[in-house]
Amino acid sequence: MISFLLLYLCVFLLTSVGGQARKYSLHQNNVGADFLENFVWEITKNPPGGRVMYTMQSDALSQNLVNAHGNTFVMRVDDTATLSSSDLGRKSVRIKTKEQYTTHVAVFDIRHMPQGYGTWPALWEADDTVGVANGELDIMEGVNNVSPSYTTLHTGGSCTMPANRTQKGTAKNNDCRFSSGRTSGYSGCTVASPYSSTYGPTFNANGGGYYVLERTPEAISVWFWSRNDKSVPASIKDGSHTIDTTSWNSPPIAYFLSSPSCDLSANMKSHSIIINTMLCGPWAGSRFDALGIQGTCIDADYVNDNPSAFKDAYWDIAALRIYLKSSDPSYVSLMAPTPSSVPFVPEGYPAMQYAHSRESFLLPWGVALWAAYRLVCTARRTQ
Repeated sequence: MISFLLLYLCVFLLTSVGGQARKYSLHQNNVGADFLENFVWEITKNPPGGRVMYTMQSDALSQNLVNAHGNTFVMRVDDTATLSSSDLGRKSVRIKTKEQYTTHVAVFDIRHMPQGYGTWPALWEADDTVGVANGELDIMEGVNNVSPSYTTLHTGGSCTMPANRTQKGTAKNNDCRFSSGRTSGYSGCTVASPYSSTYGPTFNANGGGYYVLERTPEAISVWFWSRNDKSVPASIKDGSHTIDTTSWNSPPIAYFLSSPSCDLSANMKSHSIIINTMLCGPWAGSRFDALGIQGTCIDADYVNDNPSAFKDAYWDIAALRIYLKSSDPSYVSLMAPTPSSVPFVPEGYPAMQYAHSRESFLLPWGVALWAAYRLVCTARRTQ
């Protein structure tokens, strides 16, 4: 009887700790009008050199900056108004999830992303009320139609990635600690995509594609598949209710692992998912002159006087699906403040420390379960 109980406990612990570790269940399926319910519209000031005016949801809907119907969610930059120098900026949209997440998988099914000179579209995760103090992951960002896209991990504390790790992309910097000097080089652990199809005009010409993020206490992985890539996992393409990331044969384009030189649980806390389109700013503005266009990014001769230049500066998102572990729904339900009360913290700018994520509490229990499994199974084998 004791032997049977020991064997049962061994199998149970092995299944709980190992076999189910990378399986997730659909928690939130954002399609069309779901974005209006599950996201908050943020009103923020411009970062240095920025030239946008983010809008509230009601204004965005009435001014055709947002369309949400059926399986389509579109958010765009205004391409009709001519601006004066006294205007705050060209109207755009910035949204973030009302919930915050720790361990999770996010699947972005995107048909079109903003393109055009002066544009800086981004998919990212952070607690943007405190800057990078709780960590920040830029899943995808790029500027000015220049391929490739980049994936970057920013941390407030010490964090260094190994130069050689299993990823398709090219590491440009392995020191993840945030530095405000974007123009002086890479800030954070930046990985360049291996494909031009991950960003801008090429991405759009291919009908878009799928970005997938997996975040655990042990590692952060970002995958990409073009729309017609035959290797797209069926669970991603079909929007399955469950996914298992261990069944995918393709390495991620970017991979960040926890190690003695970088404790991800200490550096990465609870995050919202954020989608926005900046115009100009510290990055797009600093690379603008290299495009051979006369004037700076925020000069009236471009952003202000050329609304038609932004006709392709829009997101067309088929779905954003968020998956959690069935046995451990590690998310923080957050009723976000009203858009007008959200403080401004530019992407990648540090601020004060904030709350502790659930991983710091749950990880010791996982270690304890693994130790119990080893002890029980060893005892069973020696009987």
